[in-house]
Amino acid sequence: MNAHAKALAAYGTPTNAHKTPRSIEYDVFAQITARLRDARAGGSKSFPQLVSALHQNRKLWSELAFDLANPGNQLPDGLRAQLLGLAQFTLNHTDAVVKGMADAEVLIDLNIAIMRGLKGQGDLS
Repeated sequence: MNAHAKALAAYGTPTNAHKTPRSIEYDVFAQITARLRDARAGGSKSFPQLVSALHQNRKLWSELAFDLANPGNQLPDGLRAQLLGLAQFTLNHTDAVVKGMADAEVLIDLNIAIMRGLKGQGDLS
């Protein structure tokens, strides 16, 4: 999460002051995933937008990994390990997409799976 998203998560705004941290995380994933989808749909002409969206996605997953690696994180160890593995995959796959060696679709699918988990709509294991 970037500094602005962290501030919103910590202090809220009039529109999200009553949101849970989980729903705020969902919103951040949803915004970034929408950017990835839009940029991917634009084809080669929207490569700069794709790179920008990939950068935001990388920042999100890096922040998530940092939080997961924190000894104070309250998630079960197995889930933390799985999510850390997904974070590493995301970072590696992002590099491949930027180099033109892979497609961003798998990153979109992964984010959607995380969003479903945050909404309680599916098991991530």
